Amino acid sequence: MTPQQYVQDKAARSGSSFYYAFLFLPPPRRAAITAFYAFCREVDDVVDEITDPGVAATKLKWWRTEVAQAFAGTPSHPVMRALMPLAADYGIAAAHLDAVIDGCQVDLEQTRFLDYPALQRYCHLVAGVVGEVAANIFGRTEAATVQYAHRLGLAMQLTNIIRDIGDDARRGRIYLPMSELQRFGVKANELLRREAPWGYSDRFSALMQFQAERAHAAYDAALALLPPADRAAQRPGLMMANIYRTLLREIESQRFQVLHQRTSLTPLRKLWIATRTHLRGR
Repeated sequence: MTPQQYVQDKAARSGSSFYYAFLFLPPPRRAAITAFYAFCREVDDVVDEITDPGVAATKLKWWRTEVAQAFAGTPSHPVMRALMPLAADYGIAAAHLDAVIDGCQVDLEQTRFLDYPALQRYCHLVAGVVGEVAANIFGRTEAATVQYAHRLGLAMQLTNIIRDIGDDARRGRIYLPMSELQRFGVKANELLRREAPWGYSDRFSALMQFQAERAHAAYDAALALLPPADRAAQRPGLMMANIYRTLLREIESQRFQVLHQRTSLTPLRKLWIATRTHLRGR
């Protein structure tokens, strides 16, 4: 299997909404975003799939070394071998990849966030930086597009957090800020137990509605920041935004039934949203 085949397979098997946006890119840009996305998946899988924290920490350390070696001209992992020939063309720097690893390091060492600013710092690493790299690959001419990309990354990460509350609780993780749980009278141990009838109480619903409104505000802010000159080039990002926002609205329509299930959109629906966005340009 070639490095290019490896990253393509990694992206396709993930079932991510990102994959559907990649389909509309010209081959060189598609190759770059696919390789970068595969890198993000590899690093994220270290935290999600390795149960021994010591082993996971060692693996993240290995990835830091691999990034350094790759930018020094000697990549060894298939993902880095696929990515490095394209990195310079699309402004992908070692600092971008190190930031993604830093975000996964936070996941490894921290299972709670005291307040929203702390959560924002985490979202910057795991989503804002990813959005910036993606925007560079898609093509941009305006500096403001970077701010758009960071804000969109935040909105999508907030959506992920809402969707994955039950899955995260099973791993002992709570990404909702502790200060906001306290504000709405929701206790951490109640979230972790995911028990009925409390699970879908008025307190929980109010907390989740607050989270959803903040995510919607982040989507609106991102779209307002996107310069008209870069709108056509950034259509893949707009595809992802529309897919994720549709998912958020689906969760809202189900009254935030996220503790016992993981809401998702079908592949056909994702493809339809991506195609409609491509045709409309928004």
